[in-house]
Amino acid sequence: MRKLLAALLVLAMVLALASAAVAETKTLTVFRGDPGDQPTEDNKIYKLIEEKFDVNFNISYLTGDLDETLGIKIMGKDFPDLFDGGNSADLIINGGALINLLDYINPTDTPRLWAHIEPQKARLIEKKDGVDTLYIIPNYGLADGEQIANSVGGPAFFIQKQVLAWDNYPEIKTLDDYFDLLERFIDANPTDENGTAYTGFAILCEDWRHFCLINPVQHLMGRPNDGEVLIDPYTEDFHTETFIDKPYAKAYYKKLNEAYHAGLIDRNTFAMSYDQYIAQLSNGTVLGMFDQAWDFGTATAALQDAQMFDRTYVALGLIYNEEDLEGIALPTEGWKVEEHYLNGSLPNVNRGFGISVNCTCPERIIAMWEEMLSDEWQMIFNWGIEGEDYIIDENGRLNMTAEQYANTQNAEWKLANKADAFFQSSPKKQGWIMNDIQVGDKVVKAGNCWEPGNQDEIVFGLMNDYDKEFLTAYGFKKFADFVNPPIELAPYGEAWQIDYTPVNTAHDNFLKVQDNRLPELIQCDEAEFDAKWDAFVEEIKPFADEFAAFMQDAVYAEAMKVVGNK
Repeated sequence: MRKLLAALLVLAMVLALASAAVAETKTLTVFRGDPGDQPTEDNKIYKLIEEKFDVNFNISYLTGDLDETLGIKIMGKDFPDLFDGGNSADLIINGGALINLLDYINPTDTPRLWAHIEPQKARLIEKKDGVDTLYIIPNYGLADGEQIANSVGGPAFFIQKQVLAWDNYPEIKTLDDYFDLLERFIDANPTDENGTAYTGFAILCEDWRHFCLINPVQHLMGRPNDGEVLIDPYTEDFHTETFIDKPYAKAYYKKLNEAYHAGLIDRNTFAMSYDQYIAQLSNGTVLGMFDQAWDFGTATAALQDAQMFDRTYVALGLIYNEEDLEGIALPTEGWKVEEHYLNGSLPNVNRGFGISVNCTCPERIIAMWEEMLSDEWQMIFNWGIEGEDYIIDENGRLNMTAEQYANTQNAEWKLANKADAFFQSSPKKQGWIMNDIQVGDKVVKAGNCWEPGNQDEIVFGLMNDYDKEFLTAYGFKKFADFVNPPIELAPYGEAWQIDYTPVNTAHDNFLKVQDNRLPELIQCDEAEFDAKWDAFVEEIKPFADEFAAFMQDAVYAEAMKVVGNK
């Protein structure tokens, strides 16, 4: 029976492709677990998709709280065809919203999709009731070739370029250096040229983006992003502990308390919505923050569109200095505080589109994804239309004119000329182009990059003049030079990808205590800080203990999946 079902599924997929030219246009409903803007009706890439696949999209974006929105959809079984649960995708997986993609993907019938996931199948494919399952093909992190690190796309302490230029381009490596520079700049320049007061350091606390408040300690201790735990991957048991309740975390929040009383942190920062935060960054008056670069990309684009390049941000890899940790026990005996903000390449597990159980044509979507992983379509999604959006030179190298590259940084242009809402959540090629590609009568040679922003000719060559001069002052060619090269990825990947569902209650309470108490700690009278810290540690302890015990076992289990397959 299973063989018959498989044969029928394969036949349906073949027919879906073969009949594309005559099939009725299908409108696929789409939900993206992030805010966004609607593409224009005449968007050229969506038009190409409709011409080729007889498919168009009805796209909905997140408004409001992500978990609440997903919870309502799960309760009402209101599932779109293509469902991106954002950073809470585990909710829709555990809520039964998605189909098992392995019912449709295999090496014979979908060779491109299978080749895409196969190198990381130990991380991606889970056993459930004895059955291999895959609900989401990662939207990012399945890259070809050696890792490319030209910029920081993830977590860091960010600072406006104008602040570094004002101080004659210093090297900033520690918290003390960072906040000292912010304070000196704001003392000398309390307002911008329009008389608007500068904010020294903003802290976004809204909803799941409270990682801006919570996560910095692990990076100050020298580790890449593992979510809410600190892990020593060099120990036999992958020692795992919560960090927020440890003495080494106290040093960070004590520094924020000092910065608050020095006037660098606005009281309103703890009540800001994400939209308000982005608006502040977009007007160029926030000098620094801890965040992830992708989280404020719309603000970066707004500053670039306004030619305010000096107000865009540099990612700094700050760590504790020895004095910060004097007399404080480290997590393990051999622990070293070395800057590792960039992690090795890993798949973005459970992030991207799944196909919902309500979808009436999953085989059609799978067939479309299979075709879209072709070199032809990946060139279209990444680079656009040859001659219109990019150039192939006589050596087979990809490049853009200054105008073409400026378009790719323009939010309005992208709404008419890119299919970001679909492509960002879909399976994609990243990294190096490994084989020659025929585009019309020209050949793109192997050794180019799939993503224009990583192409050598563009990284520095088409950078705006301000950024070129800024990097030259440091002796750099790319903004990733401000941090160390990527560390080798640990066997467990990144622990934030682990499903916390078995300890949901403890985890929720663990986060609630932080959300409630950390802003109070930062704002309290300096003389009260120690007592309030002790009270915070006592309040969070039962939830931290339960969560840490679960994560210790889960991290070890994830590591063994990979270690055991080597």
